[in-house]
Amino acid sequence: MQNQSQDQNQRPAAMINPMEQSNYVFKFLSYYFDKPTLTGTFVYQGIDNTIFTETIKFAPHPEAYKGKKFNVLDDPGINQILDHAMFLAFIMIGSSYYKAHPTPFVHLPKPIDGFQADFFNKVFQEGLGQYAFENGLTRDNLAHFKATATNVEPARPYRGDGIISLQSGGKDSLLVATLLLEANIDFTPWYISSDPEGAHPAVIDEIFPNLINKNASVCIRGIDQVHLNETGGLNGHVPVTYINTSLAIIQAILNNQNIILTSIGNEGSEPHSMIGDLPVNHQWSKTWEAEQLMAEYVKRYISEDIKVGSPIRKYSELRIAELFVNKCWQKYGYKFSSCNSANYKQGAKNGQLSWCGECAKCANTYILFCPFLAPQALQSLFQDIDLYRKPSFVETFKGLLGIDGVMKPLECVGSVDELRFAYHHRMKVPPILVSQNLSQERNYQTETINANLVQASARLGMNKFFTGADQHATPQQYNPNGNNGQYGAAYANAKAAEIKELPVIEQKYDKDGNPLPLELPEGWWQPLYADLPFFVPESNFDYAAEHNSQDFFRNFFEDNRNLEAPASLKEEEKSN
Repeated sequence: MQNQSQDQNQRPAAMINPMEQSNYVFKFLSYYFDKPTLTGTFVYQGIDNTIFTETIKFAPHPEAYKGKKFNVLDDPGINQILDHAMFLAFIMIGSSYYKAHPTPFVHLPKPIDGFQADFFNKVFQEGLGQYAFENGLTRDNLAHFKATATNVEPARPYRGDGIISLQSGGKDSLLVATLLLEANIDFTPWYISSDPEGAHPAVIDEIFPNLINKNASVCIRGIDQVHLNETGGLNGHVPVTYINTSLAIIQAILNNQNIILTSIGNEGSEPHSMIGDLPVNHQWSKTWEAEQLMAEYVKRYISEDIKVGSPIRKYSELRIAELFVNKCWQKYGYKFSSCNSANYKQGAKNGQLSWCGECAKCANTYILFCPFLAPQALQSLFQDIDLYRKPSFVETFKGLLGIDGVMKPLECVGSVDELRFAYHHRMKVPPILVSQNLSQERNYQTETINANLVQASARLGMNKFFTGADQHATPQQYNPNGNNGQYGAAYANAKAAEIKELPVIEQKYDKDGNPLPLELPEGWWQPLYADLPFFVPESNFDYAAEHNSQDFFRNFFEDNRNLEAPASLKEEEKSN
C-alpha cells in the first residue's frame, strides 16, 4: 500500500513538551459516512485545540455500471456493520493526527470494552514504536485507552460474498493477484491514493489485461495536511497497514464483499531495537501478532462472516521473491517497485514506479532477488550497477546482515538470517560473449531502470548461458525449465548475441589459495554479484519452511480454486 505514514509536507513548529502534558487530552470527536457520495469524514481535536478533518472517498461498487449500489434496501443491520467498521477506521486514522502532540490521555465519543482498550493500546504503543524511538518517547508518553464499558454492541451476521485484494504495485501484492488468477478466483484490485484525482500505479490496471471493468478500484485519502502544518509538532511512522486494512474493510462492506486480502509474508516480527519493554518495529501492523489481533477484532465487533488476512503469510520473504521470479517476472519485472523513496509520496501520482538505487528497501530487494535472478537481470533495475560494489551501501548492508552492531534499517526488510542466506546463494552464471553488433560498452544514461527484459536478454545473450540445475536444490544456478520456468519463453524469443565457445581458461589462485578473477579473452564479459567488503556469517535459514497463518488463509488459493474461470470473468471476456 501507499506509504502514507510520513506526511512528507508536515513542517515542524512550536510543540508542547510530551513529557509535561499530563493534563492534555487528544480527542476523537466524530465520524460520519455520506452514502450518496461514498465519503467518510473523521474529525479529531489535538491537545492544542487544533481540529483535524480527514475525508475518505471510497470507490464505487465494482459493478456500478450494472446499477449495483450499497445497501439499496437500507437494511439497518448492514448499516450497523458499516458503522462498526467506520469506528475501527476512526481510531486507526487518528494516529496520523495524534502523533503531532502525543499524550497518554485520549477521549472517545462512545464506550469501549476491555478487549478494545487493549487492542487500541497495542496500535498506539507497539504500532508507534519507531515514532517513539525517533522522537525520544517511551511507552508512558503514548496513548493509554481505558475500558469504559463491559458490554458494547456485538458483531452481526453478514451475507457478503466476494474478494477485495489490497494492491500497491509491489512484489507481494502482484504475486497475490497472480496466484488468484491462476486459481480462477475473481477479485477486486484495490488501492489507496493520496492524489485528489485518484492517480495510482499503472501496473495495477494491467492485472486483468484482457478484461474490461477490471481496472484498479481506487479509494482517495484526504489527509488534513493544512492543519498538520499549522500545528507542527512531532512527525514519524504510524501503523499505516492497519489504516489501510480498516479502510479496505469498509470498502468490502460497500461492495457487499466478505474477504479482505492483504499481501504480507512472514515479516516484521524482528525488532530493530527496544525502548524498555516497547519493541521498536518499523511496521508492527504487518506482524503475525497484528494480523491475529485485527482478525479477532473484526470477528468480535464487526462480523465473524468477514475475513481479513494474508494468503501468503506462511511464506518467508525469500520464498516470496522466488515465487515472484517464477510466476510474475516476465509480466511485472520492469513495472513493479518496493522502493518508498522513489514512489508513494503524499500527493504524488505514482503512475510509473521506479527504484532510487540508494535506500534500504532497494538494498533489501537486491539481496532477496540475487539467488533467483542473473546479475545482469537484477542490475538492470538499478542502471546496471552492482549494489554490492556501491560504497554508499556498505553501512546499509551491514545493518541488513547484522554486522558490527549496525542497527537494522527502519524499513520493511527481511530477517537477518534469511538475508544472510540469500547473500551466500547469489546466482552464478557463465561468461558471456558480447556480439560485435551490440555495444559492449554499457551506457548507464540510456539503460534505465525501466529497461525491457527482452532487450536486455538480446544484448547480453542471457538465455544461452543458463545451465540446467536440480529444481529442488538450494537456489544457486538459473534453471530455464525449473523453478524459474517463466524465463524460458522470454529468453528463447529474444534475439541473442552471437555465441561462441569460450576457450579453456586456466584458473589462477592467490598465495592463500583463493581463486582469482578469470582473465577473459577480449569480447567476453563475466556478469557477477561482487563480494561485500566485510565478512558475512553463513546461515542455515530454511527459506521454504512454512510459517504461522490463519487457518482460513493457509491454503486459500487451493481451497477456493475454480476449475474454470467464474462467470464474472467469462462475461467480461465476451464483452471484448
